[in-house]
Amino acid sequence: QSEHKILQNYWRRLLVFAAVARNRSFTKAAGELGITKSAASQQIKHLETDLGVRVLNRTTRGVSLTAVGERLLERCQHLHDQVDQIFVEILHAGVAPKGRFAITCPHAVETRIVIPALEQFCLEYPGLQPEMIVSDSTFDLVEHSLDLSIYAGALADSSYHALPVGALREVFCASPLYLNRTSTPQNPDELFAHRWIATSWQNEAMHLINQRTGENEQLRLKRFAQTNTSPAALEMALRHLGVVLIPDILAQPLVNKGDLVHILCDYTGPHWPVYSLHAYGRAKPDYVDRFHQLVKQRFGDLAA
Repeated sequence: QSEHKILQNYWRRLLVFAAVARNRSFTKAAGELGITKSAASQQIKHLETDLGVRVLNRTTRGVSLTAVGERLLERCQHLHDQVDQIFVEILHAGVAPKGRFAITCPHAVETRIVIPALEQFCLEYPGLQPEMIVSDSTFDLVEHSLDLSIYAGALADSSYHALPVGALREVFCASPLYLNRTSTPQNPDELFAHRWIATSWQNEAMHLINQRTGENEQLRLKRFAQTNTSPAALEMALRHLGVVLIPDILAQPLVNKGDLVHILCDYTGPHWPVYSLHAYGRAKPDYVDRFHQLVKQRFGDLAA
């Protein structure tokens, strides 16, 4: 017999034993379990054969427990309580979930979108413990045991489910001091004469989008410095090292404060679609949907 089959047999025999022990009757136990009295008796015989000891005393007056049977009944009750607890936790998981809630997101949406959404999320689900991986690299949901990934860019073919969030626009910015030292470009061609701080996913040859016409225009820039994250490129720009092309949700607060100047306002870099990715099927927890809603709402508020 397979191990699975043996475990099934043990579980069935213990279930019958517990019913007989509680009712002190084979007839009542059989009625409770929906089996015949003979079937219940056979299960107890198999159990005693497996254990090598008697667990029940049968007399004309009824059924009583042996000393071993008393201990076995205590264990069965403990096992029954554990099973009940498992089902209670599953049934209430959508109401009051507990445990680790792991997500990943790119740097561009970390501080203005994901963390504010996470703040509200933790108020609504105080039993969940957030774990956040911030990286512009892609983390596999299954490999890293993640509940959700906030992903920017074209989706690769996978079995994961994608929920649309919004889109990022990349805009050109530079510090006022840098522009005072050099000049403010008036058209895309003049950018070639400036120091460009590039991220690792930006190429010297790129397509700009003309916001007035909606058309793509090809542009070639001269890379001065390169880094692998948007915040690092942004920090270089704030230290007057050159022109940067960064997501508008990172740039806008600094433009409003006067720390950066939005240049070439009629042009943007690529628009990146943003998604929430998850690996759940039909059994997707409600809190995964809720976090997606909070991220999407925050994104919409900033884009308005």
